[in-house]
Amino acid sequence: MKILTIETTCDETAAAVITDQLEVLSSVVASQDELHQRFAGVVPEIAARAHLERCLPVIDEAIRKAGIERAEIDAVAVAHMPGLAGSLLVGVTAAKTLAWLLDKPLIGINHLQGHIYACQVAFQKPIFPCIGLIISGGHSTIYHCRSPFDFQPLGGTIDDAAGESFDKVASMLGLPYPGGPSLSKCALSGDPKAFAFPRPFLNDSSRLDFSFSGLKTAVRYEIAGPGAVDFKAIKIDDQRKADIAASFEQAVVDCLVGKTILAMRKTGISRVCVGGGVAANRRFRATLEERVAEEGGELLIAPMHLCTDNAVLGAIAIEKIKAGQVDDLSLDAVPGLIRN
Repeated sequence: MKILTIETTCDETAAAVITDQLEVLSSVVASQDELHQRFAGVVPEIAARAHLERCLPVIDEAIRKAGIERAEIDAVAVAHMPGLAGSLLVGVTAAKTLAWLLDKPLIGINHLQGHIYACQVAFQKPIFPCIGLIISGGHSTIYHCRSPFDFQPLGGTIDDAAGESFDKVASMLGLPYPGGPSLSKCALSGDPKAFAFPRPFLNDSSRLDFSFSGLKTAVRYEIAGPGAVDFKAIKIDDQRKADIAASFEQAVVDCLVGKTILAMRKTGISRVCVGGGVAANRRFRATLEERVAEEGGELLIAPMHLCTDNAVLGAIAIEKIKAGQVDDLSLDAVPGLIRN
């Protein structure tokens, strides 16, 4: 089977063609970074309009690169939850229209579950059961993943997501958008022990939750103190900026890794699968790899190009087809963020 998958949950317009043997025949991603750069964050209305312009060209390119005709598509899958309402609607409408025109099955997928399933695509082996950690601009959640469809939430952020905090701290430091990669690059020359930023809930073994809002505020106070401030007017020397970035990054990594290890111990599950944009962070990847190995576990992190939003994560639709979980044209977008 050849499945066309569509991804428009946030600010990446993506499409891919994947076989039921998990072969990626094509993957096309159109980034919107340049559109949101001046705002230092994603503007939902701008994102939706960009998807509207790019969705069909991206789908056409994915089909062309796969070397097939539209008539050879056996099913159409689309991420319909969670995400930005306007962005989701563009992808869902395109998928429903194609499924109807081609008279092919329609499969709605959960974007977050797809991030974990990307590990199965990447490593070409069964990954369930596992501890699933999803860390992105909008989500920071730990799941007990019993199967591709059985994700039991164990904990998650009660306020900001890790990626969101990276972007906001980067903006305070005057670093370019997207903030996550910029902050990590700046942190390379910094001292991660220069500032003792808080690590909320890290020492609380009774819960598997995250909280990054207070950490972000602590960085703000270190940069500018309390009260109203124009961050563009603040001058920070390069070394101090690098030290703040490195100390903040280390605090986030400590929280993410600490709770993941706690989840392994609480559930007795030794396999950890990670997805989402923050999973591309090198300090995080190295630290988690070391800690999971110390626990005698197995770590599977999606490769860099499958961490950020893409349509390959839609390969989880194959599992739904095998299980007979096919949707009809009443499929709707389910927007929002998952919070604990």
